[in-house]
Amino acid sequence: MNNTYNTTTISQFFLWVGASVSIAEIVTGSLLAPLGLTKGIQAILIGHVIGAIILFLSAWISANSRVTALQATRISFGTYGSYGLTTLNMLQLVGWASVMIATGSIALNGISKELFAFDFQALWSLLIGAILVMWVLFGLKKISKLNIVAVTILFGFTIVLASVIFGGGGVGTIPDATMKFSTAVELSAVMSLSWLPLIGDYTRHVKHQKMGTVMSVLGYSVGSTFMFIIGLGGSLYVGSSDISAILMASGLGVVALMIVLLSTVLTTFLDSYSAGVNFKNLVPMANERFVSVIFTLLAVVIAIAASVSAYESFLYFIGSVFAPLYGILFADYYLLKRRHIDPQKKWSWQSALLWLLGVVIYHVSLKYPIPLGHTLWVLVGVFIVRIAMVAVIERKNVFSKVDLVDRL
Repeated sequence: MNNTYNTTTISQFFLWVGASVSIAEIVTGSLLAPLGLTKGIQAILIGHVIGAIILFLSAWISANSRVTALQATRISFGTYGSYGLTTLNMLQLVGWASVMIATGSIALNGISKELFAFDFQALWSLLIGAILVMWVLFGLKKISKLNIVAVTILFGFTIVLASVIFGGGGVGTIPDATMKFSTAVELSAVMSLSWLPLIGDYTRHVKHQKMGTVMSVLGYSVGSTFMFIIGLGGSLYVGSSDISAILMASGLGVVALMIVLLSTVLTTFLDSYSAGVNFKNLVPMANERFVSVIFTLLAVVIAIAASVSAYESFLYFIGSVFAPLYGILFADYYLLKRRHIDPQKKWSWQSALLWLLGVVIYHVSLKYPIPLGHTLWVLVGVFIVRIAMVAVIERKNVFSKVDLVDRL
């Protein structure tokens, strides 16, 4: 574990604004268009408030304990349990990175076809991968100032995009009876959940724990809300959720290319960096940057070869894995005050079974409309069950000790 804590609050803020300014956020926002502008924005705001609260609770554990997000899960799941969760998270990370590279290259290719009649999507994926590798090799500390400049430029581009979309007066509706308000809230909240196992990898380095954590979450949440609203408004503006059509309809031309390229690199870098950090939970002697480079190259290959049609299902997979996981961890850390990682604790079958039950319940609940989405209630439900479970186990242990004393 790195024991140098030198990440400034402002660099953390810009790092997470950069994470939020992504094509994936815009695309997800565009999926909410059937609700219309007013209800769509309401769902975005509710989902992001829920997500921000959960994200802060996760980020604070690492900032306060100075451990990575996946190392913190050893509190509840033990060493071997954290290995299993790390493996799941590595799959999530490579999935996210490949989705980001694929959606970015699709958008870049669509724009380049319109502007220059250039059609070579695989080449765009390779270009994104090459820039990512250079970003990784520079390292988190060295790129912090470059990241601030890039995010500032990028956010300026997106403000221009927003002014074109909402200043055009053409925002309408896309009727679709299949889109429920609860589903829209869930899609808004689950994007924050995708960062739960990552944000702690960065907040563990902050100089000022409370302010650094607050500004990290605020940076992501504000930026993500803005991106979702751009996606929603853009989809209503052009009558389609096609990201290339949204960007081209804005009339930004080459600027649109810059938006896509910068946003894809800035967001996917966090996945690549965290892949290296997470792998060290499995192999402590591993070189973070080398693993991150290999991970990035693998994501590029998958992005070129695979389809992104299952994007929405992938988001639900993330929700099902991390909502119950953090329901257990939050109960242990915040209410039961279990904050020590016991190196002798290798496995907790109680935690594993409760987590698995939460995963199943999450997927079953997707069939039904639930106020405020599925993530919140699954996490809260698992949180309550965890507390009750520990109370029963501890009570049983007390009675066993009393019985033993009586026998003696």
